[in-house]
Amino acid sequence: MYEFERRTLWFPHPMEVDESGVLCMGGDLNTERLILAYHYGIYPWYNPNDPILWWSPNPRYVIFPKKVKVSKSMRNYFNQQKYSVTYNQNFEEVIQQCRFVKRKGQNGTWISDSIIDAYADLFRLGFLTSVEVWNKNGEIAGGLYGINMGKVFFGESMFSLEDNASKYGFITLARQLEAENYMVIDCQQPNPHLESLGGEFISGAHFHEMLFQNRMLLLKEHL
Repeated sequence: MYEFERRTLWFPHPMEVDESGVLCMGGDLNTERLILAYHYGIYPWYNPNDPILWWSPNPRYVIFPKKVKVSKSMRNYFNQQKYSVTYNQNFEEVIQQCRFVKRKGQNGTWISDSIIDAYADLFRLGFLTSVEVWNKNGEIAGGLYGINMGKVFFGESMFSLEDNASKYGFITLARQLEAENYMVIDCQQPNPHLESLGGEFISGAHFHEMLFQNRMLLLKEHL
């Protein structure tokens, strides 16, 4: 269980979002605020030095763990055990690599010092999972991280230093989540990389129904 100082925290209803996907603006990255946001499928995404934007896209881009796609080339990687995967062994390296990885169409990064500090706090509290992918020389080859709440995983960012390393980590994670009966992996924003792994759009109503079920499960655990 976790305890926080009593504060008045509030977000608009996530289904009130407009076509842009932006729900509201402002606030801070306080740990309690972030936990509340993710419980309702709301996440921060903004440029450094700009006001914080809180997002809740509708429709929602997700991957269901049992439907993750494994291409023939990726099956070969697993057959060869090309990489090994660990969890929560080097969160700091993973988020720093995600910060500096070059992305097509982006001139900079949204992972600022403030984001790193805030998500490091979530990691220490057990709300964040990092996935590290290692090559056979014991060097980090890729990875990803995301918020882990109940039976929902909210993917945040991934990186590859070697071919398909982030895909290898993601597929390994998805298989683990399927074995643990997770409902869904939230992907936030679509891209070709996620599409190749099985990304699909679902309605906001469907997504938030799953989040409601997830909150009820968490409530029962703490009764």
